[in-house]
Amino acid sequence: MEGVSLSTIRNHRFALREKKKQAKIFLAIMELLEAKMQSETNDQFIPIPRSARMVDERFAITTAENEAIIKRYFPEGPDGPLSEFPSKEKRKVIIIAQLAKRFETGRKYTEEEVNTILKAAFYDYVTLRRYLIEYGFLDRLADGSSYWVKS
Repeated sequence: MEGVSLSTIRNHRFALREKKKQAKIFLAIMELLEAKMQSETNDQFIPIPRSARMVDERFAITTAENEAIIKRYFPEGPDGPLSEFPSKEKRKVIIIAQLAKRFETGRKYTEEEVNTILKAAFYDYVTLRRYLIEYGFLDRLADGSSYWVKS
């Protein structure tokens, strides 16, 4: 390489190795904290969808939290209508994950079919459709002519 000295490369390599060690320590601490929390509460986190685009704290949802939110926002049961759409991100994830269960894996849907399914859940079906795509539960063609469950 021209213009880069060997000592600069060694220095960067050393710095990256240190960051790698720090990351391993951080991950080990996080695993211990999660194990401790689960053993204390006997509650486990629900699995994060593999298709989620950006995984952050809004996906740290315990089974108890999930059940409570479903009961609150779906008063007629999980297959019934949504009472309101929450503003908090974690609650949105739970609601959208529940709505995604109304779609069959491996089947292609037209936009009209998606709208019909979502209209049965909530009047603002466009917002629900957008979040299903944004959170990675559904995917679609660029022109919006076909939708499917993202796996």
